[in-house]
Amino acid sequence: GCDDSYHTFCLIPPLQDVPKGDWRCPKCVAEECSKPREAFGFEQAVREYTLQSFGEMADNFKSDYFNMPVHMVPTELVEKEFWRLVSTIEEDVTVEYGADIASKEFGSGFPVRNGHFEVPAEDEHYLTSGWNLNNMPVLDASVLTHITADICGMKVPWLYVGMCFSSFCWHIEDHWSYSINYLHWGEPKTWYGVPSVAAEQLEEVMNKLTPELFEFQPDLLHQLVTIMNPNILMAHGVPVVRTNQCAGEFVITFPRAYHSGFNQGFNFAEAVNFCTMDWMPIGRGCVGHYRQLSRYCVFSHDEMVCNMAFKADTMDVDLASALLEDMTSMIKEEEELRQKINKIGVAQSRQVDYEALPDEARQCCKCRTTCYLSGITCGCSPDKMACLYHAQDLCSCPHSNLTLHFKFTLDQLYPLMEAVRLRAESYKDWIRSVQDILENKGTMKKGLEELHGLVEQAETKAFPRIDLLDQLRTLTSEADKVAVMAQQLLNGKRQTRYRSGGGKTQNQNELSVDELRSFVQQLDNLPCSIRQAHLLKDLLTRVEDFQQRSDRLLSDESPSPQELQDLLDVSLGLDVELPQLPSLRERLEQARWLEAVQQASSRPDSLCLDTMRRLIDQGVGLAPHSSVERAMARLQELLTVSEQWEERVLSLMDARPYHSIDTLDDALQEVENIPAYLPNCLQLKDVVTKAKKWLHEAEMLQLGGRIPVLDSLSELVLRAESIPVSLEPLSRLETLVGDVQSWKESAAKTFLLKNSSFSLLEVLCPRCDVRSAHQKCKSKKAKEAPQLCKKIPTKLESVCDVERVLSESKDSASAMTTLSEVRQREMETLLALRASNESKLLPAENSCALSVCVCQKPPSGAMVQCELCRDIFHCNCVTSAADLEYGQAWLCPLCQRSRKPPLDKVLPLLASLQRIRIRLPEGDALRFLIERTVQWQHKVQQACTEGVLERVSAMGRVSSRMSSYLTQETNGSSFYIEHQSVPLQGLSPELEELMVEGFLLQVTLPETEQLYRYLLYKLAPLPLHSAPYGNGTEQSQRGSPQHKNGVSSLKSEAANRQSKRTKRRKDSSDSHHSEKAKKKKKKPKKSKERSEESKRTCSPSHTVSDPALSDSEEDFSLCAAPWCREPEGDEVNWVQCDGSCNQWFHQVCVGLSAERAEKEDYVCISCTQPDYDRGD
Repeated sequence: GCDDSYHTFCLIPPLQDVPKGDWRCPKCVAEECSKPREAFGFEQAVREYTLQSFGEMADNFKSDYFNMPVHMVPTELVEKEFWRLVSTIEEDVTVEYGADIASKEFGSGFPVRNGHFEVPAEDEHYLTSGWNLNNMPVLDASVLTHITADICGMKVPWLYVGMCFSSFCWHIEDHWSYSINYLHWGEPKTWYGVPSVAAEQLEEVMNKLTPELFEFQPDLLHQLVTIMNPNILMAHGVPVVRTNQCAGEFVITFPRAYHSGFNQGFNFAEAVNFCTMDWMPIGRGCVGHYRQLSRYCVFSHDEMVCNMAFKADTMDVDLASALLEDMTSMIKEEEELRQKINKIGVAQSRQVDYEALPDEARQCCKCRTTCYLSGITCGCSPDKMACLYHAQDLCSCPHSNLTLHFKFTLDQLYPLMEAVRLRAESYKDWIRSVQDILENKGTMKKGLEELHGLVEQAETKAFPRIDLLDQLRTLTSEADKVAVMAQQLLNGKRQTRYRSGGGKTQNQNELSVDELRSFVQQLDNLPCSIRQAHLLKDLLTRVEDFQQRSDRLLSDESPSPQELQDLLDVSLGLDVELPQLPSLRERLEQARWLEAVQQASSRPDSLCLDTMRRLIDQGVGLAPHSSVERAMARLQELLTVSEQWEERVLSLMDARPYHSIDTLDDALQEVENIPAYLPNCLQLKDVVTKAKKWLHEAEMLQLGGRIPVLDSLSELVLRAESIPVSLEPLSRLETLVGDVQSWKESAAKTFLLKNSSFSLLEVLCPRCDVRSAHQKCKSKKAKEAPQLCKKIPTKLESVCDVERVLSESKDSASAMTTLSEVRQREMETLLALRASNESKLLPAENSCALSVCVCQKPPSGAMVQCELCRDIFHCNCVTSAADLEYGQAWLCPLCQRSRKPPLDKVLPLLASLQRIRIRLPEGDALRFLIERTVQWQHKVQQACTEGVLERVSAMGRVSSRMSSYLTQETNGSSFYIEHQSVPLQGLSPELEELMVEGFLLQVTLPETEQLYRYLLYKLAPLPLHSAPYGNGTEQSQRGSPQHKNGVSSLKSEAANRQSKRTKRRKDSSDSHHSEKAKKKKKKPKKSKERSEESKRTCSPSHTVSDPALSDSEEDFSLCAAPWCREPEGDEVNWVQCDGSCNQWFHQVCVGLSAERAEKEDYVCISCTQPDYDRGD
């Protein structure tokens, strides 16, 4: 102990000898005895666990103890072993229990707001669920919600982490409240429970079996250290129930219901207390029980009651009733105690705010009850307080020294109780009022507004949903409907007079007069009164007066129309079915019908068949009368005549075949005298007018001497389809339109590629959207290329604009001018595009940033270059370059717009179009294409004769070096040009324009290929180190002669061709000239000899002819067609132009057969231009 020394004779009592062994002095004994005792069988663990480490320890313990996996141990075996260990003395088993863990500190197993973990969206409804143990104690129906402090274990859940054999001893909840336990997961928890009616019996049995423990500690059962086998309790007559709580299950214990149990293994549970209104008297009884055992209270019951009383206005009425009973007992008890204190002489008193004091400062020093309403203190010990029950146990001072500390005076408590009483009794008063109304008690009926007030009171004060409230709502709803119906009847919904005489219509669901009387009687029988009742009675009086006046007026032989109308107007304000109304209307409708017939007959322009039928139908429904019958007869006769003519006119217009205009005009003259509005006759008049106008336009179109435009002709034919008249010129015009369509189909078949996206006009006319077509794939070119063609008006920016201008042009000369402008723009734009695309191929560091080809990706690997736009394409993206040989020009998909038929297939199209003698945009474009082709051939011949091509040889060395440079640079990058193209560095602008225009022509010409190959072999000879396509040696051999003699071949092309033509014509002219002359002599206007005509032979400005030749004798044997096909043989037929030139042509060169040449006049292309001009 303390190692102090004492004389044996000084001790009390004195010792005779020195004690053997350890000896403690009186001070050490007193100190040891004053220490708090540890609960028997329980001690605080030293080691701290995480949930995972505790679970591992618990599972290892159970598996080691039972020598089997934890999930295979039966619950019965664990239960049996647990009670065996409890009952045995020889064996000790130590287990650990994570009990009474505050969820506020460590977190709850239920979702909570602002918790340690984010709540998933699908679990958010648990945040407000009543089964969430964090919410249950503070629900509106829970009494604990009125306790302001967060009491751990009662208002704030506790967590329990158990293991096998960890137990909770026999106990009841604080303040005998309800408890609810939820097992989140883990092994089961075994429960034993005793009902509250047997609580005292259980206490007596335990006191009887262990008297020494209860004698020393009367509140032993409140210490959670008493465990006893339930079999022993049942043996003494205590009813015990058991259950195994599994994961996901709730266990609820009732007030003062003892319970105990143990855990089957590792699990996790959460528990909390709650109190309902039936607990109120039980809780007050618990406080008295605690006072007897000197056990402290967790909260002040009186304080909770007063807090509830302050919220009486919003309290549940059932809870208010329970609170009123408890508060009545509290105030009665407090009043008696204060009277007792007053009698013993306590005269001093002071009002104190007990909420400001800590619970320890306001506990009774005797029974440890928490004081709230009142307490006793004394000046000798100001820190001590006693409740009114133990005022005499506070100290030994005179009672006059004691002071009464009170929270409320009795006068303050009674108003609180009265407020609770009003809340509780307002519900009873409400029930009484509703019952009085439903039972129709009392002499004065309640108003409908009062019923609404009772319903609103029930909703505002949250009265319980009972059958009485439903009956009140039903009654109120029915009364509202009756009031609405009554108001509608009183409003007298105004209606406009209808043509039959006014008055309200009878097609409504109106009340009859008898029903109105019954409805008024029903209002008298309602359990409540409505304000419209007296007004409805007045309505009934007015209806009865109306009936009396109607009977008097209808009995009169000649009633006044004004009186009839006035009486019908009165009926508008009576929403009641009136049987006199039909008779009143009948009298008035007869006069109004006759007036309507007279007005309609005075305006024949608006008297249609429907009006006549309507008037007749109305007259049929009228009562018989002589004037009505005469008017009906006249109307019927007019209607019959009108219908007959309407049907006849309709048959005339619907006849197939159509009638002539004279027939329709004669019919029109007959119907003009009918005094009625006849739509078909008016339509016939419109048709005759349109037909005359159409015939006039057709006559003017044919007599004008001008070649008609297709759009005007098509519009005229289209208009004729909507005119149901036999039009004589229509068949001829339709034939012309059909011929044009056939010609367009033939031209499309000749020019357009399969599945081509281009129209025929887009292919034939110069391209007006060169840059936009390429910009669909290459948006950067808009920035790289300069703005060109500012001189070209914006109206020619698309093929639609060109088509519109060509269609609106007055003659072919203006059309050719327009197409020339488009050609100029095409050349300028395409040359700029070529330069832009070519500049991209120069060596650059950012070649990977380029976007080329149809795929719009950077160049890589094998590429092929378009000879027209000079853009490059991946060989894998364009399949048309797969079989390309050296010396062949390749055009990209954007530049290859058509089949490019030979010229000999194109010329017959133009010749056949001239025979149709119809102007259309495609025809003008084809004519311009042929003229452009002939002019280009002239340019090629001129380039050959003027030595432009020889100057290319001088630049060959520079071009070759530049080509080698480009090839090396390009090969050094990520792509290479697989097919050699004509380089632009050694090419003059004249030759480049010549070559570009040759590629732009949508016809196949030998000059195009020869010019390209010559330029290719001169400027870009085939490299010796590569053979890009096929066998390099063969390719070189094929290209060598052309490379060496390219100039001579091109220069001699025109001369060779002219000489061949001359030779063949001389060979054939002798044998066939006389025969052809005879054929031509069959026509009177071609009786002259060819020798005479040869003197007048002229070459148009656009034809190809040899300048070395003159008007010699050889001209007699030459075909005047610039595209002469040089036919050979003995069957070469000739035809002479019937125009102004009188030149001779091979029939095959101008697309004529021998039969057509014999039957029809032929006008050559040179003489067509004057025809257009004359037509304009």
